[in-house]
Amino acid sequence: MSAMEAKSSEALFERACRTLPGGVNSPVRAFKSVRNIPVFIREAKGAWLTGSDGKRYIDCIGSWGPMILGHAEPSVLQAIGEAAAKGTSFGAATEPEIDMAEFLARTVPSVELSRLTSSGTEAVMGALRVARGFTGRDLVVKCVGAYHGGADYLLVKAGSGLATLGEPDSAGVPAAIAGTTRLVPHNDLAAVEALFKAEGNNIAAVIVEPVAGNMGCVPPAPQWLEGLRALTQAHGALLVFDEVMTGFRVAFGGAQVRYGVTPDLTCMGKVVGGGLPLGAYGGRRDIMSCVAPLGPVYQAGTLSGNPVAVAAGMATLQALEAEGTYARLEAIGASVGAALEAGAAAARVSFPKAPPVQVQRVGSMVTAFFSATPVTHYDEAAACDLEAFAHWHKALLDRGVYWPPSQFEAAFLSLAHDDAVLATMNTAIADAFLEVAKAR
Repeated sequence: MSAMEAKSSEALFERACRTLPGGVNSPVRAFKSVRNIPVFIREAKGAWLTGSDGKRYIDCIGSWGPMILGHAEPSVLQAIGEAAAKGTSFGAATEPEIDMAEFLARTVPSVELSRLTSSGTEAVMGALRVARGFTGRDLVVKCVGAYHGGADYLLVKAGSGLATLGEPDSAGVPAAIAGTTRLVPHNDLAAVEALFKAEGNNIAAVIVEPVAGNMGCVPPAPQWLEGLRALTQAHGALLVFDEVMTGFRVAFGGAQVRYGVTPDLTCMGKVVGGGLPLGAYGGRRDIMSCVAPLGPVYQAGTLSGNPVAVAAGMATLQALEAEGTYARLEAIGASVGAALEAGAAAARVSFPKAPPVQVQRVGSMVTAFFSATPVTHYDEAAACDLEAFAHWHKALLDRGVYWPPSQFEAAFLSLAHDDAVLATMNTAIADAFLEVAKAR
């Protein structure tokens, strides 16, 4: 790119703010929580992003998870091209949709029947509508700080009681709709048990991220998932795993494979679309038989099962099935996790007032929490040193590492993070911690 063609992120952001709310099409992209302006991206290849000004960055977001193979993976691009050449949308049934459904039924333990959607949000909305239709109950239980897409009844604030009525967390959400949601702290099985004791006959489902990713990477506590499985079964409610982030990310087949707990319904997105808009939800045959046209629970979408998105997803999933893939992803995650721990520790040796850091990782998902104690639920995440995180984020960006611009988002690594990329990145991590430490 020549100097004449280069465009600064500052200029593009100023222009974007004239016609886009906040200059972006999704809030976290605005970089507000790190008190910066967004980096505008021109292109990407492998583990690298190229900004609009030509500067290159090692990508630790991966489009928030889908790019597990790396950007512009040749096999995925070929599949997209071949599919697009036949037509980009039909609004009709296609054989590749069957291929995807058969693949999910073979690899995801909870799935016998599935329905494709255009996003993870739609997948969650469909799954919870099925849960309500199947059980004949109205209430849904979610964890404080967990994000399950933009459905009105899931945009609720944290509450202090074990059975707190949901309050709208977004303008435009009627209180009556938010009131169908109940909140519990993440990893707090006693709270869920108390809620079932009080309202168990009205609870249709508990929805949970088996590994939380929208309060940073928070692994499940011992017996958390097993306890949810037992409680929902005992009370006739359904257990719904939101695996939009974890599906085919933390294990082949998802977190339910990694942890050995099978939910009733599973929601998927991100990796299953290979970087294009695609989601899916599925579960036991008797539950999914409630979905129209088999049953009375209606859900539809003009672009559901879009042939180009399905092609990208299938190419990605088939690549992930290769032997050794997840061992490599685990090693990549371990390398970055070790670099984060070592960098933070070295900074504290040199500068004792440096902020403490907790590194939490599951596979190729990882977060560096600026906290003195491990993070197990949202309140602990919210208590992190956000000023230190913002400083560290800018220090990384200055050194060519594109880390999630929020303390409450997990980083997603890819198979394209080879040894050379990791060496460069790990050096930048150590230097960024030192810069933050020196400022204290």
